[in-house]
Amino acid sequence: MGNYSCRDSNSSTADSDPFHLHLQAPCTTNTMRGHQHHLSSPTAVLGHDTPPLTSLYTLGRKLGQGQFGTTYLCTDIATGTPLACKSIAKRKLLTPEDVDDVRREIQIMHHLAGHASVVTIRGAYEDPLYVHIVMDLCEGGELFDRIVARGYFSERKAAEIARVVVGVVEACHSLGVMHRDLKPENFLLLGGAGAGNGEDEDDSVADLKAIDFGLSVFFKPGQIFTDVVGSPYYVAPEVLCKHYGPEADVWTAGVIVYILLSGVPPFWAETQQGIFDAVLKGAIDFDSDPWPNISPSAKDLIKNMLKSPPAERLTAHQVLCHPWICENGVAPDKPLDPAVLSRLKQFSAMNRLKKMALRVIARNLSEEELAGLKEMFKAMDTDGSGAITFEELKEGLRRHGSNLRESEIRELMHAADVDNSGTIDYDEFIAATVHMNKLEREEHLLAAFAYFDKDGSGYITVDELEEACREHNMADVGIDDIIREVDQDNDGRIDYGEFVAMMKKGIIGNGRLTMRHTSDGSILYHGAGELT
Repeated sequence: MGNYSCRDSNSSTADSDPFHLHLQAPCTTNTMRGHQHHLSSPTAVLGHDTPPLTSLYTLGRKLGQGQFGTTYLCTDIATGTPLACKSIAKRKLLTPEDVDDVRREIQIMHHLAGHASVVTIRGAYEDPLYVHIVMDLCEGGELFDRIVARGYFSERKAAEIARVVVGVVEACHSLGVMHRDLKPENFLLLGGAGAGNGEDEDDSVADLKAIDFGLSVFFKPGQIFTDVVGSPYYVAPEVLCKHYGPEADVWTAGVIVYILLSGVPPFWAETQQGIFDAVLKGAIDFDSDPWPNISPSAKDLIKNMLKSPPAERLTAHQVLCHPWICENGVAPDKPLDPAVLSRLKQFSAMNRLKKMALRVIARNLSEEELAGLKEMFKAMDTDGSGAITFEELKEGLRRHGSNLRESEIRELMHAADVDNSGTIDYDEFIAATVHMNKLEREEHLLAAFAYFDKDGSGYITVDELEEACREHNMADVGIDDIIREVDQDNDGRIDYGEFVAMMKKGIIGNGRLTMRHTSDGSILYHGAGELT
């Protein structure tokens, strides 16, 4: 713990700035066109021929949509086994770096295959349009959702979960892999039938699987990484300072353990900059509830996982040997304070209503409030098609004086392209570029509340929230949990004051966003909590 300085004897002021990255010369337009043409080959990404996906699997309903592609339910034709297939559109792979990222994700999943707590890859396939990754189907939902569904939680159960999380970290590190984006929603439960019905909890922990190795990298001992990636609440201080190694994964796991025991992140603020400042300061709150009732052993472990200097931090192996976390260890089995479960519910669910509300607000801003963004869109949309292509975005940013690298522009493209069409339409452009202070003004909050309050009663009811979730394709949301967490007077509905309190609460995406810093100091986000 303690303040973490980004400066060292070999760093200049610019190099020590966590928001500064060195620029690289972007690819030319001709290079990009040649790259896209090359990808039309059915072996361009994987480098070898593969059987057609449909000769082995039948695709079913869509399970989810991410930054690069879509995940579908699929069935093994030979065995009838239900699996998941992530289909990545090759037209989304705008640079050679994108192609390398996909190759590396597949390589790392194969490299980690066989670990009990890592989702199993069944195969990778390529055709002229897509790369398909087939893996085990995790139907049990997110880790935190299962915890709150059970309504009972103890330090011992938290220790069992922490042992799985840190076990994945140890396995990765022993095989020369750094995960770089550990967070609760990247741990899913394999089975779905027993969620919340009282099945044996040990079985549910055994079913816990790490997913999403999209930001993971291979590393060699002593190798230093400088690209700022991860998710705001979980990022280690040395990552913000662009000088880090695998120790950063242990920090992130420590944040998860803290949240498991308290329901809130250890480093919290109203703004993203405030979060980063808190991370760099490294002060951990062990005084507020429920910490006076948490065992000293648990606090000792967290302190040693969240040591600011990486060299003083426990290794993953040392964490697994700690008395609190080891099997048959000292973690008490008494229930944690019910407030912890309540906070976990809030941490995993409430942002989904906020996400819908922010979309509504961005969609209904006035011409005056858009302050020139419409003209900027028109200037970038040079062919007048109503949508900005990657080339138009790149050229438009150049004309506006941006020094973003090509790889940073394609991340901006990915973040803004909500419907995964390969272009940015007007609504997507506005939602991605409008300043947050316009999204939280009183008149916009009133309009957003009215959107949910369909009958004008002055309250958002369960039925109205269910209707809004259907409109936003968010059918998996726990409506009752959202109502309970926002409903301060416990009348079973959300009034305007409760809605505003939720909107102004500083849980930015609840840490569910993944970030990359760009060279001009901005931050690009993607993930479940995107505001667009």
